[in-house]
Amino acid sequence: MDRVQMWEKKAEWPLIGLAVVFLVAYAVPIVWPDVSPQTAVLCEVLITTTWVLFGVDYVGRLLLSADRRGFVRHNLFDLAILVLPMLRPLRLLRLLTLLRVLDRTTADGLRGRVVTYAVGATSLLILVGGLAITDTERGVDGSTIEHVGDGIWWAVVTMTTVGYGDEYPVTATGRCVAVVLMAMGITLLGVVTATLASWLTDQVAEMGEEDGAATRAEVRELRDEIRSLRAELTAAGAAPPAGEGGAAEGQR
Repeated sequence: MDRVQMWEKKAEWPLIGLAVVFLVAYAVPIVWPDVSPQTAVLCEVLITTTWVLFGVDYVGRLLLSADRRGFVRHNLFDLAILVLPMLRPLRLLRLLTLLRVLDRTTADGLRGRVVTYAVGATSLLILVGGLAITDTERGVDGSTIEHVGDGIWWAVVTMTTVGYGDEYPVTATGRCVAVVLMAMGITLLGVVTATLASWLTDQVAEMGEEDGAATRAEVRELRDEIRSLRAELTAAGAAPPAGEGGAAEGQR
């Protein structure tokens, strides 16, 4: 385990706690836009604090990495949501660190993990996508998304690639959110389809193995019966008939 992995292991649970705090602080003013000014300020302070701490996590991993250029190349999205103000709502995707908890509680099999991640990621992306699009589109001229319910509905139809068109983003940031959700929806659909196909293939293979095992058992049983019959016939052919034995005694 290298230094970056050790950092990530130690920071895993604190980051998950920060992600939960961040989600609550981000959601409260969106779900209840009429909150008191004090509550709104507190939520903003919590959001800024957690965002700074996520930045500290990024910088810490960068400094510990042996290949810093490679680290930056493989973590461009993390860097973008920390640096570019335009992508501010997309920082909600940092909440995907919550899925690490599922890795500790899910099934040991790879298929169980895939299903758990797919369900967890879908639910979390719908929630954060609905919050992000509502935060971005609310109050904008020409916007069709004004409430959290509208945002959640839009996130569902976008992730499933249905796209009814009754609600749609009109801002550049909202369209960035839409692109991310559509890409994730297609990816998750592919994961679910591949997992289902793998499960069906395994079921068919198991049925074939059971049928083959039953056939082999029947063949072995039939072979044993044939051997038993051969042994009986050999024993019967080796013993002299009862009449022949009596005639031989008379001749003597």
